[in-house]
Formats: sequence, structure tokens, C-alpha cells
Amino acid sequence: MRRRDFIGLVGSAATAWPLAVRAQQSSMPVVGILYSSAINFLQDETSAFKAGLAEIGYIDGRNVSFDYRAADNRMDRLPVLANELVDRRVAVIFSASTAAAVLAAKAATVKIPIVFSMGADPVGIGAVASLARPGGNITGITVLAGELIGKRFEFLREIVPTAATIAYLVNTANPAFSEAALKIRTENARAAGRRLLIVNASGPNDVDRAFESAVAENAGALLVGPDTLFQMQREQIVALAARYRIPTSYPWPEDVRSGGLFSYGADFLDVFRKAGIYVGRILNGEKAADLPVQQPTRFRLAVNLKTAKALGLEVPPHILARADEVIE
Repeated sequence: MRRRDFIGLVGSAATAWPLAVRAQQSSMPVVGILYSSAINFLQDETSAFKAGLAEIGYIDGRNVSFDYRAADNRMDRLPVLANELVDRRVAVIFSASTAAAVLAAKAATVKIPIVFSMGADPVGIGAVASLARPGGNITGITVLAGELIGKRFEFLREIVPTAATIAYLVNTANPAFSEAALKIRTENARAAGRRLLIVNASGPNDVDRAFESAVAENAGALLVGPDTLFQMQREQIVALAARYRIPTSYPWPEDVRSGGLFSYGADFLDVFRKAGIYVGRILNGEKAADLPVQQPTRFRLAVNLKTAKALGLEVPPHILARADEVIE
């Protein structure tokens, strides 16, 4: 082969290689991720989601890529962010954290499949027709956060039996859990002979005022609602509970690791892993309408004995025996 021909062949290959790489990248499916909270608060959950995808054979950067949109708890941004993912023509949208994020994704498209993870009742908010037959282009996993508030109320009542008034911190911008609070007021609190005090917060400054209201009303304990606002304000809430010496129940084990008294809820890492599996199955050709909405099968109880001791509380042995994580 003449030197000139060889150089020409190498030059052609060098030109063709980036084109081949770009062609491969353009054919790689893109999964749009829509979070209502900040991405850094869901790093472990996102890793679990990708692990679920990997179980179906989709590896980040190899045969699937991701386009992230996060509202940082500014719910008014969600419709814009959802439409950006639609304009990006992603293959599937994974919408997580709140009902607002799920409804924003649903409003943005009737064609692109949507998989969700949220605490609200998906039938109650109109996201799906039924759990068994979701219909349309949407399915996912509900973590039963509203329903689990009742169980957390029972745990809190057993740990703090002297609390005649129990406050419940809710985000007024999230009606799904405000309704759950009313259900607790009429059922759990009345049956237990307790008064349930609703304290509202829709922003960081409101959280301080909510604690002040709880203290002014002589609340002997506090339930933190399962809202992304309170997830983002974790350190603030844990610090306020310590300052006012209010025994507090949380939705997430991270709250307990930060100094909270106890938490009970679905195993969120398992929920996100299952959501990743659903996305992988859809990428393989299954339809969202044919995949029933799942409910969690694994729940986690975390207890911080150091915090209990600081509050002068003794956690009942049967609760400790059930705990998946005990911090001493």
C-alpha cells in the first residue's frame, strides 16, 4: 500500500470513528428523571434506581443515559421541567417524590411512558385508573406514606404515653398528606384519646413557626409529614426538636441518623430499585398500562436510643425488637 493511500485510509477512519460514536450515542435510550426535591437529597435512591435498571441489562453510559430535572421543592417549576423532558424526546420519564411531580409529568405527555414513585394514593389523585390496571401511559410504585402515618402515630403513642397532644407537621402545599392528617385526627387520635394538632409549613421559615405553635399548644410529641420540604429541611427540624425537647417521629431513617428519635416507612431504596426494573421492562417493549402499580413489601423502623435517653424516654422492648436499625 502506498504511503499516500495509507494516510488517506487512517484519515477516513479517524473521521468515521467520532461519527460512529455519535450514532451509537444518539440511538441510546435516554431516561428522563423528574424530581420535586433536590437531586443531592436522593443520591442513594438514584443509585438504587440505576441498580434496578441494571438488573434488566441497562447500564448507565453503556446502553442508557439520563437527563435530570429537579425542582428543588419549587412545585411551580415542575410543569416546565416536565415539558423540557418531553421536548428532549426521552424514552421514559421517571417521576419521583411527590404527587405534584407525577401529575406534572402526566400533564406533559400522553405518549411517553411514565414510571412514578410517590407517597400519595395514585388512584385518589387521578394519576391512574386503578392499581391493577393503571391504563394510559403511566404506572409505578406507591410507598403508602399517608397510610403509614397511622402506624407512626401508634409507635409515638407507645414511646411517649404521657403525650395528651400530638402535633402533626404538614406542608399546606401538599394536600395529599393534609387529607391524611384529617383521617388520623378522626380515627387514630380519637380512638387513642389524644388530641391531634395540625401545624402547617410550606417553607423553611414556616418550620420554625410550626414548632413554636406546637410548643404554645403544649404538644407532647410531633409527627413529621412525609413531604420533600421536610426532607430538605432535615437538619433544621431535628435541631428544633432537640431544642424544644419534643419527641418526634420521622418518615426517613436518615432523619434518625441525624439525631431524630425514630422513623418508620417503606424501604425507599427497594422502592426505587423496583421503579428502575419497571423502566427497564418498558425499554424492552412492555407497556406501562400493562404493569400494575406496586405497593411496598418492605418497611424499615429506625430508633435512636441516644436521642431517647436525652429526652428521658425508654423505648419499649417490643419496638426495639422490631427495629431494623438502632443507633446507640
